[in-house]
Formats: sequence, C-alpha cells, structure tokens
Amino acid sequence: MTAAEVPSPGRPSAGPRVSGPRASAGALSAFATGSLGMGVWVTVPGLLLLYFLTDVLGVAAALAGLTLLVPKVIDVVVHPLIGSRSDAQARRVGHRRRMMYGGLLLGLAMVAMFTVPSGLVGTTAALWVGAWYIVGNLLFAMFQVPYLTTPSDLVIGYDERTRVFMFRMLFLTVGLLGAGVAAPALVTSGQRGDYTVMAATLCVVMVVSALVAIRGVRALTSSCGFRTPAEGSGRSAIADVRAAWADRDFRVLVLSYLFTGTTTHLFMAALPYFARYVYGDAGLTAVFMGSFLAPAVAAGPAWMLISRRIGKQRGLLISQAIFVVGSIALLGTSHVGVGASVAVVVVMGTAFAGLQLFSFSMVPDAVAAADRDGEGQAGGYTGVWTATEALGTAIGPYVYSAALAVGGFVSSTAGEATVQPDSAITALTVGFTLVPAALMIAAMVFQQQYRLDEARDEETGVEEASAHEAGQPTD
Repeated sequence: MTAAEVPSPGRPSAGPRVSGPRASAGALSAFATGSLGMGVWVTVPGLLLLYFLTDVLGVAAALAGLTLLVPKVIDVVVHPLIGSRSDAQARRVGHRRRMMYGGLLLGLAMVAMFTVPSGLVGTTAALWVGAWYIVGNLLFAMFQVPYLTTPSDLVIGYDERTRVFMFRMLFLTVGLLGAGVAAPALVTSGQRGDYTVMAATLCVVMVVSALVAIRGVRALTSSCGFRTPAEGSGRSAIADVRAAWADRDFRVLVLSYLFTGTTTHLFMAALPYFARYVYGDAGLTAVFMGSFLAPAVAAGPAWMLISRRIGKQRGLLISQAIFVVGSIALLGTSHVGVGASVAVVVVMGTAFAGLQLFSFSMVPDAVAAADRDGEGQAGGYTGVWTATEALGTAIGPYVYSAALAVGGFVSSTAGEATVQPDSAITALTVGFTLVPAALMIAAMVFQQQYRLDEARDEETGVEEASAHEAGQPTD
C-alpha cells in the first residue's frame, strides 16, 4: 500500500460516493409523499399563525410571538426524547414505523388550533392557539423524527443519500407550495370561519400523505437494508444528546441550520405583512409564496447535479450566499414595485431548494461517519436535528414579532381597519430584509467549519489513486 492509499488517520468522513443498493423511484416517491403533509404543517402555521393572532384575534405582537415560541421550546426537549425512544424501538423490533402512526392525528390538531371559539380574543385566544400548537407539535414530532431518520437507517452511500433527500425535498416543496398558495387563498376574507375551513381542507392531505409514507418507509428499508442503531443508543436521551453534540461536524451543522431555519421561517412569517403593508394587498401573499416555492421544485434536481460535482458543503454555502444577497436586494425593490420583488423572491426560492437539500442530506453523512466508529445512533442525531429545526421555526417568527413590537405595530381583529405608524412600516420592512441577511451570514460562519466533505474528498482521491495504480478506469 502506497502513502497515497492511506486515509488521514482518525479523521471521519461522509463515506464513499457509491456504496450499497440503489432505491427504486417508486419506493422513494412513496416515502417522499410524507413530506406533502409535513409541508402543510410547516407552511400553514409558519405563514399564517402570527398574522392570524395579530390581525384576526387581536393578540398583541409580543404575546403572539411568545405563543409561537413556547411550544417550540418544549419541542427542544421532546424531539431528542422521541429520537432516543425510536432508536430503542428500532433495536427491539427492527424498524421505527410504530411511532409514525401518531402523526395521523396531526391534521385534527391543526383544525382545532384554527377553530378559536368566538368569545376568545386577545390573551385567551392566544392561550387556545398555543395549547393546540403544543399538541400538534407533539404529534408532528412522533411522525417527523422516525420519518427523517429513514435515510440514515438505509445502507446506502454518499450520493444515494443526496438522491433520497432530493425526492423528499421535491415532495416537501410541492407541499409547501400547495399549502403556501392554497391557505392564503382560502382565508382572503380574514374571517375566523375561513381559517377553520382552510385547516379542515388541508387536514385530508396530511392524513393521506402520512399513510402512504409509512408504506414507503417499509419499502425502502426492505430493499436497501436497515442499519441497526448501536447497542448503547436509545437507553438515555441525555446520553444520546451528549454523544451527538460531541460530534464536532454534526454540531456545527446543527448550529448552521439553526440560523438557516430561523431565517427561512422569519421570511415566511413576514410575507403577509410585507404584502399587506408595503404593497397594500394581502392577496399578494399567495403570489410571493408561489414565486418562492415554485422555482424550488425545479431547482432540486439541478442542485443534486451540482452536489455531485462540487460536494454538498460548497453547494450549501452558495445557497446561503444567494439568500443573503436576495434579502438585501428586497430592501431596494420594496421601493420599486411588485415585479422586481417577485423576481428577487424567485431567485431566493431557488436558493431555498439548496438550503433544504444539502442541509438535510448532510445529517445521514454525519450519522454514517459516527457509525464507522461504532457510535451510530440515527434516532438520537435526528432528534437533535428536528429539535433544532423546531426551534428555528419559532425563533424566526418571534424575532419578526419583536421587530413589529419595537416598531409600534398596531394589532387588530378581523374586519377592523387600522393605520400603522411609519415606524411600524420601517420595522416590518427591515425585519424582512436586513435581519434575515444577518442571520444567514451567521449560518455561513458556522457552516464553514464543517469538514466531512473535505475528508470524503480525500477518500475519493485515495480510491481513484488506487484504481489508477491497478489499471482500472475512474469516473
């Protein structure tokens, strides 16, 4: 063995490019269908709940932000517990599907959350929404954690993991797009009853997609194999969290995604305000959401090809940089016209596809690197990851609600006309543009410390050098 054939000692990597079987498109599509319903739950509360609280239920902006934040703080504790429990279940029965059935009730929780009794306004309305938001998040976690652990469970290689998440990202984006356009369209009158009808309509999509996904998970693990968690995993959620957090590359990936998720969910929460108060037309919310998410559907396959050429790390940093530039550009286009802002949002939507694909497909890379050291615990890692995602979904709207409060934003109930002071318009515009840019820059600072892709490139070079010396062709 030559020196070129020896990998760097003690340095983990994301694994070789090709390893294990290739999943069928049918199984991947069935699995990815679960992301349609997940997209509904991510989009509807993220896009409409803050606005529903401040402009329909008359909840003060600061209290509305807390109503969204507290349930997600609870998630930070719950998700690692569910991840650890799913590892224990996987070691005991050989799969994680049992827990996923709890997600079938998620749609009902969303209907209850948006069906606020007519006598509740202000603080009491916030308590109702917050309580059902907690219930919904718990049911969502029961489905989400074992579902997103599936790619880490499969015995597949670096590029195939990207392919699995590309399918998942496409279906997720369709769910985000469908809900992001349909939900605002169904509540254009701004009356409470419309929100109930909207939630009940989308509830059907959530239940059906979850049932199909459970069958898809079974098909994938049957065809690609199931990677049983390490013997010590699943026994203590605290120990599992410590082990995941001790993984340097996973830790910086988590911190990067915390800022990335905070940014994108702030963006979605701010869209209704930007449409109504900057352009004077709440109906433009659906237009902006469509402009943001439609390009993401087409961009997914392109980002996957880019990943194969330059790796996930470089692709993610490029996506983050595009989002920064786009956020700053919106500050200028807000004074120009709707068309210019839509054009910028289209570019940001293309970047959003990369943010989702690269970030999520790096999680099983980290699990695979830990697994080679005998420390694999996919459920524990995924629990930490989804807890981080949940926290980002809350911090984003909370940061924006804080900007509204600082600017003196005036809350209102359905049908009530209000005039916002200039300071509120300035605050909601800056909160939609410069604040997201700063948050995404912070994400880039953490992401630049990720090293698994570099180690994987070294291994790839070793494999190609070995093949060359043996007279074998290389790709």
